[in-house]
Amino acid sequence: MSKVFIIAEAGVNHNGDIKKAKRLIDVAAGAGADAVKFQTFKAENLVCKNAKKAKYQLETTDRSETQYEMLKKLELTEPMHKELMEYSTKKNILFLSTPFDIESIKLLSTLGMQVFKIPSGEITNLPYLREIAGQKKKVILSTGMSSMDEVKAAVDVLRRNGAEDITLLHCNTQYPTPLSDVNLFAMVKMHEAIGLPVGYSDHTQGIEIPIAAAALGAAVIEKHFTLDKNMEGPDHKASLEPQELNRMVEGIRKIEQALGNGIKQTSESEKPNVGIVRKSIVAAVSIKKGEKYTEKNLTTKRPGTGINPMRWDEIMGMIADRDYETDEMIQI
Repeated sequence: MSKVFIIAEAGVNHNGDIKKAKRLIDVAAGAGADAVKFQTFKAENLVCKNAKKAKYQLETTDRSETQYEMLKKLELTEPMHKELMEYSTKKNILFLSTPFDIESIKLLSTLGMQVFKIPSGEITNLPYLREIAGQKKKVILSTGMSSMDEVKAAVDVLRRNGAEDITLLHCNTQYPTPLSDVNLFAMVKMHEAIGLPVGYSDHTQGIEIPIAAAALGAAVIEKHFTLDKNMEGPDHKASLEPQELNRMVEGIRKIEQALGNGIKQTSESEKPNVGIVRKSIVAAVSIKKGEKYTEKNLTTKRPGTGINPMRWDEIMGMIADRDYETDEMIQI
């Protein structure tokens, strides 16, 4: 099995502060994630001035401000992007950022980003999808809120406009996601229906569900993290703190190691046990030379260094060519 690609989703949990953003990169790199991902947007291109907040945003931010006002405080400037990309390179972790508008796609392309992550909210945005596909880069598509037909339609747009390397992420966009709505098997079904690599973008609380997704074959795992869940901002409450991110990455790495290659065979570690715990055909009682082997004078016991009991029927009726004591292994 290939290594699971783990994206530590910093998102907007920097709260517009470049120092916090760098600390998030430190945490992601220290945890062993493959990539750290931010979000790139211009609030005026993303949301109408009077747009309402989502329920979870109302619960975690100032209720009196609009979604536009909230997002405006969380923008990253072009110089901040460059600084964070350079810092990520220094920390030996891949920098990613999700663009939320066409201007942001062009900015990230200009900055040389090689992987474009499409958020769930843009899966029905035809001009956006065309712009992403036209970059001719690797695409990771989140599929929250979507039906299978909508996913297929988005993939078709991407393919027709130049995208070739596409990975689909199963996702639920509620923060936090109720366990009853996770539906991990949908990730598996999406792979079966569309034939593309699949993964999982998680918004549940805790680390169990992304680890379970890895066990089901996720090629990519994405998870929000923060410096402190108690910080003000829309996504902190549904994010992992640094030690939790460490445990999630460690858990996924253990799972991918345990999944193996799928070939059923005796492992190297258990080969020494074969002769100890399997059985051989032995004398159940004393047997004299010339006696016929029967179910009364033969049995099976450990160790498994003699005749394999799967040859039982072959041995029945044969003649002993020498004397045997009880528990002595039969020889032919």
